[in-house]
Amino acid sequence: MEQKPTDLELIQKVLNGETDQYALLVKRHQRFVFTLALRFSKNREDAEEIAQDCFVKAYKALGTFKQTAKFSTWLYTITYTTAMTFLRKNRLDTTSIHDEGTVLQLENQTSGFNANGYERQDSHTFLNIAIAQLLPDDAVIITLFYKGEQSLEEIGAALHMEPNTIKVKLHRARQRLKEKLQYLLKDEVKELL
Repeated sequence: MEQKPTDLELIQKVLNGETDQYALLVKRHQRFVFTLALRFSKNREDAEEIAQDCFVKAYKALGTFKQTAKFSTWLYTITYTTAMTFLRKNRLDTTSIHDEGTVLQLENQTSGFNANGYERQDSHTFLNIAIAQLLPDDAVIITLFYKGEQSLEEIGAALHMEPNTIKVKLHRARQRLKEKLQYLLKDEVKELL
């Protein structure tokens, strides 16, 4: 059984002229980059565009990658800055959970869940709905920490913040996530947390 090459080995191959090896890096990281982009854009088409831009930028800048951090951390930094640039350029509005339209949308979603029965719903579904209702920065920190299994230091490097700042932001994001889950699930949240 052949062992898969590491990110660093693939990067070295790409830098040595084997540009087709970059496709393996993309395949390895595309799902998570897309997830992060979606957390910011809240729109599949925009997330796909952001993710594609990230991989193009990463390819062009691959020669500048310093191996002091993991490739994934470097790539998530590019994802963050690309998403922020995209949002500023397109002036996408974030809505508050207390916005009337958002509340109606959530009520429609939860009533559909009630009709199907909570017992048939996966806890990940509710969690993803709640994360989608967070502000983009909160959603990204939660996603990087729990789904990306990044350390506070790695998240700090990716977002250009101190680890202690990330720790505080993560704590606050968890609180807001808990509030969203309580709204979605009312009493059921106690079983999830």
